[in-house]
Amino acid sequence: MVSSPSLDEYRELADSLNPLAVQQYLAANDWQLETQVPEVRQIWRLNDEARIMLPLATDFVDFAQRFRDTLHSLAIVYDWDPAHLAEKITATRADLFFVRFDQMMIDGTLPFKQAEKSLDALFKMLKAAATSADDPSHSHRGRRSSTVTDFLDEDVRLGHTKRGSFVFTVVTRLGDPLPESDAPVIRVTPFQRRVMETLATGLYAAKDLSLNWDPRAVERAAELGLSANLVESLQDLTESDSLRELDLSFDWAASEPRPEVPASRIVVNRDAMLGLPRVRERLVRREEPPHTETIVGQVRSLTREDSSGDDQEETTIVLSAEVRGRTRKIHVPLSGEDYDWAIFAHRSRLPFTVTGNLAFERGAWRLTGPVTVDSSFLQHQRR
Repeated sequence: MVSSPSLDEYRELADSLNPLAVQQYLAANDWQLETQVPEVRQIWRLNDEARIMLPLATDFVDFAQRFRDTLHSLAIVYDWDPAHLAEKITATRADLFFVRFDQMMIDGTLPFKQAEKSLDALFKMLKAAATSADDPSHSHRGRRSSTVTDFLDEDVRLGHTKRGSFVFTVVTRLGDPLPESDAPVIRVTPFQRRVMETLATGLYAAKDLSLNWDPRAVERAAELGLSANLVESLQDLTESDSLRELDLSFDWAASEPRPEVPASRIVVNRDAMLGLPRVRERLVRREEPPHTETIVGQVRSLTREDSSGDDQEETTIVLSAEVRGRTRKIHVPLSGEDYDWAIFAHRSRLPFTVTGNLAFERGAWRLTGPVTVDSSFLQHQRR
């Protein structure tokens, strides 16, 4: 038997909403305003089915009780629980983005490290979408405009999780509606909505290309809302071995026209996850073609492998360095004395300097030939 919602649930709901949000929801969903006492209360009617009183004066002693009663009445009218009612009301002036992890769970919880990485990935994903929406030609490196930073700081929020495996709810607030006017108004899509449209379009394209590769799509990356950062964030979300599917869905704000996107629900299954690295690699090559770079960083690891066909060894180091504002792990093939200097730098925890062609290949950043090692600093340290 399913228990009915408790008083505490409606108290929490009332604390998380305000009368204006409920008023916008009623106006957008076939309710008619019958009468009102400005700034005190309103009476709303849904055809001949129901009537409710919406309190507006938050300084009244009994406001909290009356507001809870209103929300309770709405839940009864629609036969919704408090959580679902909150989603519907919030969506009136906000787009909702649900990220559901379909994976093996003992008790409906998510490992803490996976949750932390997922939040970082969601922020990266929204930053990538906002950057593309603001400037489709942006390289996704360096500074973003104040429009993007303000969106990330003010307009996007993490909502309550939902039941059903594990679901993150991302709330993108669309801001206040334009005041009513008799003069003709040129409708402008809010930037917040443009970001979510770009996100939906980009996620759909990433999933589609991971299953059905089309090299021509890379040239249309800006049009498709695609970027290497967006695909990388999707890879981060799907990294867990226990994940069966990643279910991404959008609930569009009722106060804005429904966007023309390929789909409002994108399901990334195991087959699609396997194709994401190729999509990302091709996008990285387009955004950052191979170029000569001098890298200064710490040697994190050294490997020796037997090369096929002869007795020689292939020796490689992994260098952790900051390149154009981002920390990267870069694979560098070295041999002979250059490799010996890398061993010395690793043991002494000293910076290692090397120059070569930096490119993203086979799922990793690599420095290719001709590779030149600057050992002058290391020689000085050894003396």
